[in-house]
Amino acid sequence: MTKEGLIDAIVGKIGCSKVDGGRALEVITETITKCLTNGEDVTITGFGTFSARKRAARMGVNPKTGEKLQIPAMTVPKFKAGKCLKEAVR
Repeated sequence: MTKEGLIDAIVGKIGCSKVDGGRALEVITETITKCLTNGEDVTITGFGTFSARKRAARMGVNPKTGEKLQIPAMTVPKFKAGKCLKEAVR
């Protein structure tokens, strides 16, 4: 499913305009992004938890050339599925 598909699902479920559905999705994604940027976790009970985790620097290998290179430390987003989501997918 794409972003467009999510917007269509929102519109179909709550009966709003496509513009309002797009705005709703945009607000949700912006809020989650802002919280993760500020180091906060976002928990949606039953669905899951979004968090930001630090990844240590490490050595990597360029698959084309075999050359070793240093991959810098960085912060990456992480998602842990909640119980209800896990059960629904099974």
